[in-house]
Amino acid sequence: MSALAGWDSGAPADPVEIRRYRLERLRRLTGEAGLAAILVTDPVNLRYATGTRNMQVWTLHNLCRYALVPAEGPVTIWELPSSAHLSRGLETLDEIRPSLAWDYMSVGPRGTEMARRLAAELADLVRRVGGGERRLGIDRADLPLTEALAEAGVVAVDAKAVLERARAIKSAAEVRSFLASLRTTEVAIAELRAAARPGMSEQEALAVLIAGSIRRGGEYPETRLLTSGPRTNPWFQETGARLMQAGDLLSFDTDLIGPDGWYTDLSRSFVIGETRPSDAQRRLYDLARRQLATNIPLLRAGTGFFELTEKAFQLPDDCKPNRYADIAHGCGLGVEYPLLWYAEDAEWGAYDGVLEAGMIVCVESYIGAVGGREGVKLEEPVLITETGPVVLSATPFEEAMA
Repeated sequence: MSALAGWDSGAPADPVEIRRYRLERLRRLTGEAGLAAILVTDPVNLRYATGTRNMQVWTLHNLCRYALVPAEGPVTIWELPSSAHLSRGLETLDEIRPSLAWDYMSVGPRGTEMARRLAAELADLVRRVGGGERRLGIDRADLPLTEALAEAGVVAVDAKAVLERARAIKSAAEVRSFLASLRTTEVAIAELRAAARPGMSEQEALAVLIAGSIRRGGEYPETRLLTSGPRTNPWFQETGARLMQAGDLLSFDTDLIGPDGWYTDLSRSFVIGETRPSDAQRRLYDLARRQLATNIPLLRAGTGFFELTEKAFQLPDDCKPNRYADIAHGCGLGVEYPLLWYAEDAEWGAYDGVLEAGMIVCVESYIGAVGGREGVKLEEPVLITETGPVVLSATPFEEAMA
């Protein structure tokens, strides 16, 4: 029996159980951080904390809904009056209030006035739930609100760490839900594999992938990282109008928000057309497979981030300058804590920590030589358990590349 069998039962996860776990976990970490409450404004964090969703991409850049989650006490959400019905009936919420906007697009020069009105509401609620504690965590804050809170006697504290650490550890029900979402993306990948052909544009190929996800309950792509031939090296070139040719490598990173908001993140590369891979393509692919095969077994509970970095696969000198942005990263409702940096990039923010059971971590590989024509992108989502890492993807690698 595979290590995945105990997690991939096929039984649907209970959304109420997931919401209860998330809210309880967030409350506990809020209290441990010494905060009266957290004002959750990021729509991805809102989904985690309350289970609500409302125009998630639009609200990423139009701040118009938010929730107050206290360590103890009632949870209040502020919704657009026209869409308050979307939050009614959820067991995670105790009160729904009409939201106030304070950004210039919405209220023009009245931003300070509106921010003060909201700050007064928040100060009153913090007094009720805080027991004298006036520290309010905020996951993403901007200047008008933080200034207004200070005027109202509330101490605003950055709460990103609380949200990231809460989201990092998945319950068994969350893992089952993640797997169900991941499978829809894997079917979409199989459809792309069958449809990709010489003469098809990168844009058409990406449309196949996205459509396959949307048809199965997926929500939206976070990136457009599907390229072909010489546009695969260096990486991070966005999908374009290039027509794929026989013998080209097609490399992609799904980065799809699938059903239930899960970030279904895996990468594959294959040759277009009925063409045998070249020796150069096989070298790139072999290096990428070896990088994953080396790094995945290192994902064990209790392993330090820097310890893993020291033991990780060493890229050839001609590929190091084109290395991926990270060795691995947490995965849940988006790219999450932790981020494991390459040792060469330590000056840009690398930090230490410890891997924990319950984390889902995506192990990355991008192999593209400086001056080379193409690059290979591979990535696997892995669950860290008490007994070791479990690869969650069922999408095969390319036998022709072996």
